[in-house]
Amino acid sequence: MKQKIYQVDAFTSELFGGNPAAVCPLESWLPDDLMQKIALENNLSETAFFVKTANQFEIRWFTPTTEVDLCGHATLASAFVLFNHEGYDGDEIIFNSLRTGILKVRKNVNLLTLNFPADTLQQVPLSPDLTDGFNYKPLEAFKGKTDFLLVFKNEDEIKNMEPDFGVIAKINARGIIVTAKGDEVDFVSRFFGPRAGVNEDPVTGSAHTTLVPYWTEKLSKKEFSAIQLSARKGFLQCKYSGDRVEISGECRLYMTGEIFIE
Repeated sequence: MKQKIYQVDAFTSELFGGNPAAVCPLESWLPDDLMQKIALENNLSETAFFVKTANQFEIRWFTPTTEVDLCGHATLASAFVLFNHEGYDGDEIIFNSLRTGILKVRKNVNLLTLNFPADTLQQVPLSPDLTDGFNYKPLEAFKGKTDFLLVFKNEDEIKNMEPDFGVIAKINARGIIVTAKGDEVDFVSRFFGPRAGVNEDPVTGSAHTTLVPYWTEKLSKKEFSAIQLSARKGFLQCKYSGDRVEISGECRLYMTGEIFIE
């Protein structure tokens, strides 16, 4: 059996930037353990699988070690593949995740816009288990559905962050988002997820469902420019719409290929 696979750099206008995701269009679902093995073999932060059902596409995401509830950059990459390489005719794609619900992606020339549910945040104490894994002390801490959000003093602290992944992996969460007000954009961030098998994710669309509600309240605005300050960097435009967050970016195709499955 041959299985088509794409690799796409998401949230970037240039190849070798943003966050690479693998995308596998399926006729029908593969066994869960096989999809997990493919994700491990790819060794990217996420591999997305989707299956067409009527006028929607069911979608699932796997890190090298586990299936996750939501992944922004791999959803953006999946839409890019459908729009540009799988013959999808239209300006909007509806994905359906059994874990997250309906996720829409809209196309406007090269810009793709995710429409995701907004996260809800609860402020939590700055306990040692949250702060000991970082070389700077955060100002505030919040808990979302799957991640913790730590707010720092400025962009330089985010750039120069030296996380202790062994300590962070002990925190009971998908990952830790760190953020601060940006120097040239509204806010900057990084994302660390060693517990999910990804020490640092280059660009994390789903983290912006947490970041945007926080910065909406902090900056009293609803539209934002943002940079995720990983080594590859990611550039995002975001908009807060009540219980939804719009996250926009570009993609570039890196590779197409086939997986040979016995």
